[in-house]
Amino acid sequence: MFYNVLKAKEIVNLDGGKFERKVLLEKDESCLSIIAIKKEEIIDTHTSSCDAAVYVLDGELELHFDAEKFTIGKGEILMFKKDEEHKVLAVKDSKFLLIKI
Repeated sequence: MFYNVLKAKEIVNLDGGKFERKVLLEKDESCLSIIAIKKEEIIDTHTSSCDAAVYVLDGELELHFDAEKFTIGKGEILMFKKDEEHKVLAVKDSKFLLIKI
């Protein structure tokens, strides 16, 4: 077992571009990542091979699934099943945790 205290908001930043991702933990297809994305940037349509949750640390995101759109802000979580096609739009500069299990 290991212990490590991280300041989540400081792990990734938007200085170098419009999108940054850092994987914190990974085993098989499961992972915990932290992502930073600039306002109005899009993470194109994709699917996840695992059930997933998005927890917004800062900012505001729109997640689009087929005809449904969900807006989530700081402190909110959106969970969804694997193989659900979706895309992400940053309404504001944002940082979020992506948890895939």
